[in-house]
Parts: sequence; C-alpha cells; structure tokens
Amino acid sequence: MVNTQSIGIFDSGYGGLTVFKSIMQQLPGYDYIYLGDTARAPYGSRSFQTIHQYTLECVQWLFKQGCPLVILACNTASAKALRTIQQQDLPHIDPSKRVLGVIRPTAEVIGNYTKTKHIGVLGTKGTVQSGSYVIEIGNFFPDVKVYQQACPLWVPLIENGEYGKPGADYFVKEYLDQLLAQSKNIDSVLLGCTHYPLLYDKISAYLPEGIKIVSQGDIVAHSLVEYLKRHPEMDNNLSKNQTQRFFTTTDDTPDFDHHAQIFFSAPVKSSFAEVRD
Repeated sequence: MVNTQSIGIFDSGYGGLTVFKSIMQQLPGYDYIYLGDTARAPYGSRSFQTIHQYTLECVQWLFKQGCPLVILACNTASAKALRTIQQQDLPHIDPSKRVLGVIRPTAEVIGNYTKTKHIGVLGTKGTVQSGSYVIEIGNFFPDVKVYQQACPLWVPLIENGEYGKPGADYFVKEYLDQLLAQSKNIDSVLLGCTHYPLLYDKISAYLPEGIKIVSQGDIVAHSLVEYLKRHPEMDNNLSKNQTQRFFTTTDDTPDFDHHAQIFFSAPVKSSFAEVRD
C-alpha cells in the first residue's frame, strides 16, 4: 500500500485553490488533498461558532484521510476558527497533528511592502470583523497602520462567474473607493481573501498608480516551505508521490470541477466528501 500522508488544504469553496497552486509550485513532490466545503459556502457572513463548527468538521475529515498537516487556505476560517482549533481542539483530537492558516504568514511579511506604513486590507465581512489582520500585523509591525474594507459581494461575483464581466466593475470600484477614503497614504493593498486574485486586473485598473497589490499564494507557500525546514519530523512523515486529490462537499462534482479549474489553472477531477457525521 502506498503511504499517503498528504498535506491537506481546506477552503470554504474555490479560493484556496489559488494558494494550493502556489504551494504545488514551491513543493511539487508532495501528496495533497484539497477539500472545498462548497455546499456550505460562503463562510464570510457566518458567525464565529458556525465557522468553527464547519471548519473543524472539514479538518477532522482531512485527518481521517491521513493528513497530519492541514492548511486553512481560507482567510475567514483562519480568522474565526484557527486559534480555537489549535488551542482547544487539537490537544483532544491528536496533539501530533498540525493546522496552519494564511493570516499569520501574511502578517509576518506584509510590512515589508509599504514605505508609507499605511496598508489596506480587502476581505470578507467575517475576516474584517474579526480584526485578525489588525492584531497580527500589529504584532510584527507595530508602526504600520492597517485600514480594512469588507467586500461582501466579491466572492459571490467570482463564484458565479461574473468577475470578468463589466457588471463587476461597479462593485470593485465601490469597495476600493471606500478603502482609499480611509487614508490617502495607503501604498499597499492586501487581497485578504484567496478568491480575490481572480479580480486582480480589475482591482489594478481602479487603484491609483504606484499602489502595490499583494496576493497571498506565494507568501503562504514560502512560509510552508520554511515551516517544513524547521520541522523535519513533520516533513519526514509526509508522503512524496506527487499526487493531488480533490474533494467537494457538494454532490455536483462536475460543477465544482468547472469552477475549480479557473482558480487552479489546470483541469480538476473531484469526488464527493461527506464531512458531517
């Protein structure tokens, strides 16, 4: 039997595939399982309790598939569920397993992108309300001022295939205008949702020249590379057969595959996952 101690990658829907793509580019030899909880997406407007419950169910499902390491490639889940899972759930489930998020590795480097020390963060309602980026960036760069803007309509536009159409321009400009109205000194904007890279061209078109746009994929991937170097006991436990498996919580797997390949930039063939007991 082939050892399949895979790296698990979780997102509420499709956005985490942009992170998965970057991770595969930097760590191509490993085995991966991607799980998208598309049946219950989006997570952005849900309560802390609900997001924790959904995220924990999906993490436990990935554990059962043989994943000793799970990446929450979802800003909302990282903001609202990661800390509780790490501190309260893992010690009872299996202390040897690890769950990592996307907010901390981003916060560790985002201050290096700004000269004015004014950063804008675009995210879901849940991520913004949690204040996670303000807190984490403040821990690493206490002299950096963080301005947040919730973009509740961006994920639905993206997941319904409307992100490239002219109708999306209005909502892109509206949220960017609201962000920039908070400070004239913002010189770097973080895409604090893994869906948002699909809106990169439109965001770039409506931002003033000279403002940097920071996506998370490469940052999170590099952080994972460094994590595995620091933790050889985990790296040695991971199988390296260059396999990728995709799962979704919706039974319409062809629909998931159609949308997923847009985010992953490659064909996707998924299977149904029943994550609830």
